[in-house]
Amino acid sequence: MTSEAAGQPAPPDLPASVHRLELDEREVFLVGTAHVSPQSVRDTKEAIETLEPDTVCVELCEARYQNLENQDSWRKLDIFQVLREGKAALLLSSFLMHSFQRRIAQRFGIEPGAEMREAIARARARGARLELIDRDIQISLKRTWSSLGFWQRTKVMTQLVGSAFVGDDLKEEDIEKLKDTGNLTDLMSALAEALPSVKDTLIDERDAYMAEKLRQSAGPRTVAVVGAGHLPGITGLADSKCDLEKLETVPDPPVWPRVVAWLVPILIIGLFAYGLVWGDRERTVESVYIWVGLNGGLAALGAAIAIAHPLTILSAFAAAPLTSLNPLMAAGWVAGLVQALLRKPLVADLENLADSLSSVRGFWSNRLTRILLVVVLCNLGSVLATFIAGSWIVARTI
Repeated sequence: MTSEAAGQPAPPDLPASVHRLELDEREVFLVGTAHVSPQSVRDTKEAIETLEPDTVCVELCEARYQNLENQDSWRKLDIFQVLREGKAALLLSSFLMHSFQRRIAQRFGIEPGAEMREAIARARARGARLELIDRDIQISLKRTWSSLGFWQRTKVMTQLVGSAFVGDDLKEEDIEKLKDTGNLTDLMSALAEALPSVKDTLIDERDAYMAEKLRQSAGPRTVAVVGAGHLPGITGLADSKCDLEKLETVPDPPVWPRVVAWLVPILIIGLFAYGLVWGDRERTVESVYIWVGLNGGLAALGAAIAIAHPLTILSAFAAAPLTSLNPLMAAGWVAGLVQALLRKPLVADLENLADSLSSVRGFWSNRLTRILLVVVLCNLGSVLATFIAGSWIVARTI
């Protein structure tokens, strides 16, 4: 198995974004794209029409492929099931990433993933085999989330939320510059330095996964449409085999967070019991007020920031002091369910979800995304209150 030098362009009659590999006497042409680039759509079309491949591979998993094929798939989303399974933060993260891409794409008059649609359409038009080579998006997100600690998760969510406020001033040439190898190397290096675990799971592992999928693809000539940021990784791994099953496994979460999650409420309850039986009862009652006030107040504040229903805000205040003492529950889950019952998403909310994700205001105006905001912001307030109130009570008692 041999591969030409990473980054070596294909013949001059093809776009500069196309790079050629040789895998076991098979030709693989990689089209490096930016997922919101009009030029990438043109490059994809030209590469497939010129090369006439037997197989077309796309940087999609089955779920993302179905979303591209079925634009109304969001109508089938069951928000109650999302809340019951504790996937609100995961879904909101997906929406935030999609929002950033969609706003940039709309600025240039295209849909996110337009180059993938073009590749699919061209493959069908010429009867080529279509293969999905990316790892399931849920597995990638779960592996990423499980690799992060609390503060890293907070940093990631902060950056995702921040992405909702940028991008409107980008120009097409700025997007095209991102496909330059030097710029991409700088971006990947910065990401690796800031959050190595995120780069490992979202980029490096997927590079290895897609490289292996390309080795297993059928046909003597293949065109693969992938994000330009994956080109160095895929070409560098062309000669290395990969265990796909290992990369498709979501690791069990570490034990220590669960231990801490139980130790904190046990400690707080123990301090309350000690104070009421053997200690200063008046001071202990004040500690209880501190616990209730901070937990209820910050959880309610999170719900208020999400512009939740007044009864939802009250439920957040009432639930947080109790759920903070029970690791099996979360204030955001309670508040989210109340919000979903009081302001159940309408068919119009699901139909207009794509448009809602195009603006910051849309996250608050759409009933579905507002429920997710309630869950996440309420939980964040409760977690902060637990650390603040817990530390305060321990300091007052010991």
